[in-house]
Amino acid sequence: MNFFRGVMGGQTAGPQPSGAETIQKLCDRVASSTLLEDRRDAVRALKSLSKKYRMEVGTQAMDHLINILHTDRSDSEILGYALDTLYNVISNDEEEEQDENAQKQADDLGTQFTEKFIQDPEHITLLLTLLEEFDFHVRWPAVKLLTALLKSQGVQVQGIILVSPMGVSRLMDLLADSREVIRNDGLLLLQQLTKGNAAIQKIVAFENAFERLLDIITEEGSSDGGIVVEDCLLLLLNLLKNNSSNQNFFKEGSYIQRMKPWFEVGDDNSGWSAQKVTNLHLMLQLVRVMVSPVNSPGATASCQKCMYQCGLLQQLCTILMATGVPADILTETINTVSEVIRGSQVNQDYFTSVNAPSNPPRPAIVVLLMSMVNERQPFVLRCAVLYCFQCFLYKNQKGQGEIVATLLPSTIDANSISAGQLLCGGLFSADSLSNWCAAVAVAHTLQDNLTQKEQLLRVQLATSLGKPPVSLLQQCTNILSQGSKVQTRVGLLMLLCTWISNCPIAVTHFLHNQDNVPFLTAQISENLGEDERLVQGLCALLLGICIYYNDNSLENYTKEKLKQLIEKRIGKENFVEKLGSITKHELYSRAALKPQPIFPSPEQMLFDHEFTRLVKELEGLITKAVHKSSEEEKKEEEVKKTLEQHDNIVTQYKELIREQDVQIQELKEKVSSMTTQTEQLQATVSQQQSQIQQHKDQYNILKLKLGKENQSQSSQGDTQVNGLQTEELAQLREELEELRRQQKLLQTQLSEKDVQIDSLKSAAQAAEGPAGSDNTEILQELEGLKNQVQTHLAEISHLKAERQELLRRAEAGVKPSDTAPPSDSSSDAAKAELENRLAAQTAEMERLKESRSGLEQQLAAATSTAAILQTEKSKLQTEVQESKKEQDDLLMLLADQDQKIHSLKQKLKDLGEMVEDEDDLRDQTSDEDDEDED
Repeated sequence: MNFFRGVMGGQTAGPQPSGAETIQKLCDRVASSTLLEDRRDAVRALKSLSKKYRMEVGTQAMDHLINILHTDRSDSEILGYALDTLYNVISNDEEEEQDENAQKQADDLGTQFTEKFIQDPEHITLLLTLLEEFDFHVRWPAVKLLTALLKSQGVQVQGIILVSPMGVSRLMDLLADSREVIRNDGLLLLQQLTKGNAAIQKIVAFENAFERLLDIITEEGSSDGGIVVEDCLLLLLNLLKNNSSNQNFFKEGSYIQRMKPWFEVGDDNSGWSAQKVTNLHLMLQLVRVMVSPVNSPGATASCQKCMYQCGLLQQLCTILMATGVPADILTETINTVSEVIRGSQVNQDYFTSVNAPSNPPRPAIVVLLMSMVNERQPFVLRCAVLYCFQCFLYKNQKGQGEIVATLLPSTIDANSISAGQLLCGGLFSADSLSNWCAAVAVAHTLQDNLTQKEQLLRVQLATSLGKPPVSLLQQCTNILSQGSKVQTRVGLLMLLCTWISNCPIAVTHFLHNQDNVPFLTAQISENLGEDERLVQGLCALLLGICIYYNDNSLENYTKEKLKQLIEKRIGKENFVEKLGSITKHELYSRAALKPQPIFPSPEQMLFDHEFTRLVKELEGLITKAVHKSSEEEKKEEEVKKTLEQHDNIVTQYKELIREQDVQIQELKEKVSSMTTQTEQLQATVSQQQSQIQQHKDQYNILKLKLGKENQSQSSQGDTQVNGLQTEELAQLREELEELRRQQKLLQTQLSEKDVQIDSLKSAAQAAEGPAGSDNTEILQELEGLKNQVQTHLAEISHLKAERQELLRRAEAGVKPSDTAPPSDSSSDAAKAELENRLAAQTAEMERLKESRSGLEQQLAAATSTAAILQTEKSKLQTEVQESKKEQDDLLMLLADQDQKIHSLKQKLKDLGEMVEDEDDLRDQTSDEDDEDED
């Protein structure tokens, strides 16, 4: 142990070893000692030397320390010393303040040791395994070491963790650790892990990161929380920024609604801590990430809608109008509100209704414009207000019209300050920045809105007492000719280019002033300094717009004459060169990147984002227009007319197609309705067929039962007949006569049906011929057959009812005489009831026949094809067969009735009554006929 006492500062005799020698001896001790205590002391000594002798420890001891992590997993103390030592060697955080060169050397040293450590990916996997150790002295140093590795070589370490099984999940478990220091350092680790890696960001998000982070923010006090809230917000920004998948997951998980309580502020907003300002600033950035203009339009619109519905937009507007809010928070809030309402009509309409808590209340737009044109306000705040105004008007023609209306004479209110008055005041103030901001703001009221461009031509301005008013267009050109500051002239030229582009009427108004074209040609043709190059380019653009959108209504300034003027005064090549200088300006590309106006200083505030889009669109068109000859112009006009004619033809065809689409839709609806009716009728027919089958089954059962009763009656006939009374015999005779009449009627009907069936068969065979005129006859025959089938079914039902009544009466007649016969009144009532039912069934069948007939006629009219005729023919043959079957059943019924009549006649004969048989009657009739002939 003397060696360790020397290392740890004890007094020893003789010369002291150097740091490198001491570290070498310690490394040997770590490698060779068999006792765990000796190895632990050696590693502890290396830890104490690792900060002072970083190079030596890292070079000589790293492999031994990694080996300790493998072999001494059971001892948490030695693991903690080894991890701390590795952290001191790799991390650059603990370096003292040094000059630039020394700091660079230290950074290079950390990078060198990190690369050595991650040469074997198993080392990272080993650290991830150690994170599962709950012991504080192991888990915390492992978290710090992994964080240092990510800071030094983030991409490589991210790749290793990404392919490691459960790697990200193990790191996410750190957020659930009850020890705050580990949880907080876990947040820093996840921040480094998720930087610039979309795949890891998605995995972390789907490991329930949003829920955990929002819970931590709430537990820590939201915006009033400390550094932990800041770390959570930074991690959320990493997960959401430029990651559409995580943004959608955040929205679908209803996490936007949980952001609303963050922005609840009280009446007293003085004395905010620096940490609260930082937290709220990050919270506002988080809202902006969800509705950023660089996101897909659909995702942005969905988030904007959600923010309005949950009240988040209303809460942000409350901060916007609150007093005592720090300037940087107010500025960021304005930018956030801007992007929440940008392109969303509902949100823009709500913003219109927001009023400042003043007396009298003023619209928020007016209050913000007052700050924009006030040169004493901070530059970043004025830029934020301009951005808010631009976002309010973006794709908002209603809002554009409302702003332009405040400039028109009929709507000006002298007792209140309007947006139009503030814009005019800023447009013509002595402050060049106010001129530029106001000019850009007015240009956005005209963006892609031809109606407002024409309306703005009506605006008249009073310049001084005793002089007539001048138009706003003329006043802008007057200020241009006075040679004001470059920033002012650039703003006015951007306004004029936006105003007259795609508006021939505005071009005519501009050219009507005789001084405008000479001024522009003079500006373009002069050889001015570098500062004036941009103004010359914008003048060339303005003159080019006057050519391209010229309707030749002014004789002195037609397209051809303006091009001749350019060729004589400027030169086409010089004109095109000046026009191209706009896009070559260094500030042009910066403004074209994003809609928000961000400028390092007021002097660099020259280009507007929407204007850069206009330049990109018009530069090539104007260049072609200037180089075209008059003949080419005529040809182009002819082509345009031809294209217009083609467009008209296409439009007519589109209208025709739309009408046909409507008709097709109506026909589809009719077919659907007819199909429904057909299904209903089929269901009704199926139901009736089921009922008929039930009646058939009942009939068969009764027939069998009656056969058995007849056998029983024949054996006991003499005994029962002897008991019959005279009244019963009379009733039986009447029933017998009624049965005879019914039998004759049924035989007559059957013969008629035979004739009809034969005729239908002949018609069906004739339908097979090629003559198309027979189709209608076949359908009519089919309809007649269907009606006859329905009548036949009704007759069968009637016959069955009569059969049941006959059976009932027969049974009553053969029973002993102690049962009295039914009275005449009850028989009449039963007969009336049967007739009523028959009438009701007949009416119902008539209604069904009419419905079915109408449906089949519609179907026949819509689909008149040979296939349908074949189908109808098959149906006809099937129904003929069914009719034959029903006829056979009816014959069987008649045979049964004949049998019973014969039985009853026999009974009457046995009683001694005279009964005339039908055969006797027929013989008698034939004899009488013979006598008549004689």
